[in-house]
Amino acid sequence: MTRKLSETPLVHETAEVESSTLGRWTEIAERSRVSESTLGDYSYMMQDCSAWCATIGKFANIAASVRINATNHPTWRPTLHHFTYRASDYWDDAEHESEFFAQRRARRVTIGHDTWLGHGSTILPGVSVGNGAAVGAGAVVSKDVAPYTIVGGVPAKPIRERFDHRTAERYQALAWWDWDHARLRAALDDFRALSAEAFLEKYGS
Repeated sequence: MTRKLSETPLVHETAEVESSTLGRWTEIAERSRVSESTLGDYSYMMQDCSAWCATIGKFANIAASVRINATNHPTWRPTLHHFTYRASDYWDDAEHESEFFAQRRARRVTIGHDTWLGHGSTILPGVSVGNGAAVGAGAVVSKDVAPYTIVGGVPAKPIRERFDHRTAERYQALAWWDWDHARLRAALDDFRALSAEAFLEKYGS
């Protein structure tokens, strides 16, 4: 059976979504987990992904097995184990360490519009991935990624720019990701056929 997207988010029955907001025309595929996050219109997440405390823009293309906001363990403590901050899982008379979780939540991840996170990539806490950026498969992103930049590797480093600086600026200003559904449909043939520069000549200012 072919899946059909609509303004109502499509969440696979094996996926888990909690305390999150999903935009229109979005999809969460098998076994993915989304918590305390926002997923913008038209964005999708393929199988076995995880997103926690993340703000994800519109038209984000998230491949399988991507982890967004992969939290760190406390390397400065006598033990790395989470019994120190998830104590109530182990003892009835102990509480979770609220300050520790507040510090984690403060390092929210931001993913821009029209982005691509390749298969198995990992976005570490506090990182921002700019509009139009692409992250290579298997990359571990520990630093912010500039708009319209392609990064890859462990740790991720810039590979090249998708467009020259002026073209990237014009796409940021065009912000086609804010167009309504009907306007996107009207421009579909041009999205398919025109070069990035020709598209800007037709639709940009």
